[in-house]
Amino acid sequence: MAASHDPQPGQIVRVIRGQDTGKFAVIIGVVDQRYVWIADGNKRRFDQPKKKNIIHLELLPAISSEVAESLLETSRVTNGKLRFALNKYVDNLETEALEKGE
Repeated sequence: MAASHDPQPGQIVRVIRGQDTGKFAVIIGVVDQRYVWIADGNKRRFDQPKKKNIIHLELLPAISSEVAESLLETSRVTNGKLRFALNKYVDNLETEALEKGE
């Protein structure tokens, strides 16, 4: 289920409904309390983000500081930076799973 806290630009999410179910993305904009713009730097690039209802997303506690700062400073972020942030998060998840022995 989606967390109860408000979505923030730079926050990493997991898609739980739709054709991209199970994939990770980054929030690059907040439309209102119900919708956000997400991108992953690959299929969903910054210049063509996906408008997504937040009840179809799992809001994760991780926020990419690089992406958030870039969005604050220039209102833009490179697709490479989005891919880097997501790869870093996924690698961190895999490392934690290995340490726990899962």
